[in-house]
Parts: sequence; structure tokens; C-alpha cells
Amino acid sequence: MHPLNGLRIVVTRAVHQAEELAAPLREQGATVILLPVIGIGPPADPQPLAKAIANLKNYDWIIFTSVNGIRAFGKHECQAHIATVGAATREFAEKQGYVVSVTPETYVAEALVEALGAEKLEGRRVLIPSAAVTRDVVREELQRRGALVDQVEAYRNVMPPEAATLAGQIFREPWPDWITFASSSAVENFISLAPLEKLPRSKIASIGPVTSKTIRDHGLHVDVEAQPHKVTGLVNAIVHAVCSATA
Repeated sequence: MHPLNGLRIVVTRAVHQAEELAAPLREQGATVILLPVIGIGPPADPQPLAKAIANLKNYDWIIFTSVNGIRAFGKHECQAHIATVGAATREFAEKQGYVVSVTPETYVAEALVEALGAEKLEGRRVLIPSAAVTRDVVREELQRRGALVDQVEAYRNVMPPEAATLAGQIFREPWPDWITFASSSAVENFISLAPLEKLPRSKIASIGPVTSKTIRDHGLHVDVEAQPHKVTGLVNAIVHAVCSATA
């Protein structure tokens, strides 16, 4: 049985990440429409990241907040403790050979700060390779606890040049049944492309609470939120909602 048969679902993830979500949706019977609204670009200035990597021995902790952050950072030998935000980020870090010490149960930066609560951080040096525009919750809280934090730009989220043309082709009759979002950056880029007044025609699926807040901040309704906050949870949430509606 394929519970998503006949449903058209938009995947807004970057090209190199889209199939992780698209493939299981197709397995459930959905027609997947790829609309990459996120592209990954190099840092505006590569020197801070290069300097941090050259001095990894000086850091006590490295915090990865996304898979893209790990991709940009690369694989390096280090003695630092590793913390990650989210199960998917942890899984990717471990595939790269990193030994992860801390991952919170929920996919939000605040939960990571809480998970580090038992650690002695005063005077510890912490490296956070992150996107050019990112929430500073972790850095600010760690600094409040006395840590010496270097947050360096590892990559930039950029809009793919073909996104506007694709959006114009997709958002017309027949309207997509679902739109999926796996990051706040994807929401922000998408909003600049699609006719906001018509989006209520499609149901919206979010990967977690931070992304959901961004969606609601634009006046849109979140129909389902992934539990757990990763791709499998996102697919399961849509399947559950569809099955419940047809039961």
C-alpha cells in the first residue's frame, strides 16, 4: 500500500540533499517536485575558517549545527570534544570519522546548550563552523558561561539562479498538495519566490520547531511537524496526516 499515491509534494532542500527526502516520499507513492531554494556557497572570506582548522589543537570543543557545516569544514584529525545539533548532523559527523560526545534529543540550538549543562565550559575554547547568517543562541549562551567561542563562517546559503523559474512553473494549477521545509533558510528563500497569498492551498510540513516558527512568522500554517526532527520523522508525519484524513 502506498498512502501518498496521487499526492504532489514539493521538496525545497538543496540539490545535494534533496534525494534524502525525495526518495522515501516516492516510496510512499508521492509524486515529488524538486524546488531547490537553497544552494551552498563558499564563505565570503575563507581565511577565518582556514585559520581555525590550522589551529584545531587549541580547541576543547567543536560544535556542528548542520550537515552543511560539516561538509564545509571537512574531515580533520582533532582531539576536541564534538557536539552536534540534531540526529542527522550526528550521523553525518560520525560518517566523517568524528566521535560525537553530545547531541540533544530535540533539534534546536537551545537544547544543545542545555545538553552541555554538565560540562565545565569556563575558559574552554569552542569552535562553531556555521552559515554566514545563523542564530547566535549557542555562542551567546556559551560565552555567558565563560567559554571562549570562535564562530566562523564556513559556508553561505545562496539562492540557486533557476529557483525563480521553477517556482513559476510549479505554483499554478494543478496546485501541489504539500510543501516541505527542512530549514528556516529554505522558508525565507521560498517566501521570496512563491505567491504568498496562494500558499494556503498547499499543506505545509516542517522538520522542527525553529523552522515551524519561521513559517508561522510569515503568517502561514504548519500542518505537520516532524517527530523526531529529521527526514524520517518528516515523511512519517505526512503519511500519518494523510492516513488520518482518509480514515
